[in-house]
Amino acid sequence: MTRSIFVNLPVADLPRSRAFYEALGFTNNPQFSDGTAACMVWSESISVMLLTHAKWRSFTTRPLPAAGSSEVMLAVNCDSKYSVDRMNDAAARWGGTADINPKQDLGFMYNRNLADPDGHVWEALWMDPAAMSSLQ
Repeated sequence: MTRSIFVNLPVADLPRSRAFYEALGFTNNPQFSDGTAACMVWSESISVMLLTHAKWRSFTTRPLPAAGSSEVMLAVNCDSKYSVDRMNDAAARWGGTADINPKQDLGFMYNRNLADPDGHVWEALWMDPAAMSSLQ
């Protein structure tokens, strides 16, 4: 069995969040989506489960994080610097916040941080394949 990860995120407005993630390049898996959740696929091994607050509360009694707070920064790799920029620009156009932290261009690595409409923090990054192979 291939190992995979499902990141669960509470969202205030499921249709808005689904449209946001589709604009970033995620695709919806209807097999695991309904009126309370949307399974948004990034790759064969990474999916994000967008959960209404009511659905989220069925999994845990822990409180929802306060708006503007962060427990994690979720990083996803992109094919190019252009893809990083495109994801960040889409975030701004679809109700998120672009560049919540300063852009970093280290030559071999390029990243920009964004927040979704609920404040969940994402890092879109590109690493030069040649630089990555020299690290191994």
